[in-house]
Amino acid sequence: MGHRLSKIYTKTGDKGETGLADGRRVAKDHPRVEAMGELDTLNSQLGLLLAELNEEAARYPGLGEISAVLAPCQHRLFDFGGELAMPDYQALQENEVARLEAAIDHWNEELGPLQNFILPGGSRLVAQAHVCRSLARGAERRCQQLNAEEPLRPVGMAYVNRLSDLLFVAARLIARRQGIDEVLWQAAEKPLAP
Repeated sequence: MGHRLSKIYTKTGDKGETGLADGRRVAKDHPRVEAMGELDTLNSQLGLLLAELNEEAARYPGLGEISAVLAPCQHRLFDFGGELAMPDYQALQENEVARLEAAIDHWNEELGPLQNFILPGGSRLVAQAHVCRSLARGAERRCQQLNAEEPLRPVGMAYVNRLSDLLFVAARLIARRQGIDEVLWQAAEKPLAP
């Protein structure tokens, strides 16, 4: 990837189109561009989560491990976005999906089975991890929409799916390591019979 941006604005997108690396011009709301945008949004929010984890790691040393597992995910999301921008480019590998699965399994051993539905909250870090999880689900939906029109490599789809699972488990683990109770869902009271 030797192509670098020397000029940030090009004025070529002013009429609602953007260029892909293969030279194609597509509408800015094309499913490929939508999927790339959702991955970018997720990556930005993941960057915020990592910054906050690193700030809190001195107070809660167990957060460093979570940060170390999540940090490479930013790079892999960028790789996947690159694959979407350059359809012939392949960067994301199966071993990255396996790495996420291993982390999920390891963290779940510490957490134990989930007994209740939980809500985002309890601490800013927990809530931010859930923001990332929900954005990963949105990115996955956008990728599925694109995949229906232009088939994608299965590894990218699996990676985003597993990343959302990892972020859910990470949110739970953050709460545990901060010593914060998870926010449990409470069903609405049933109305009294007339």
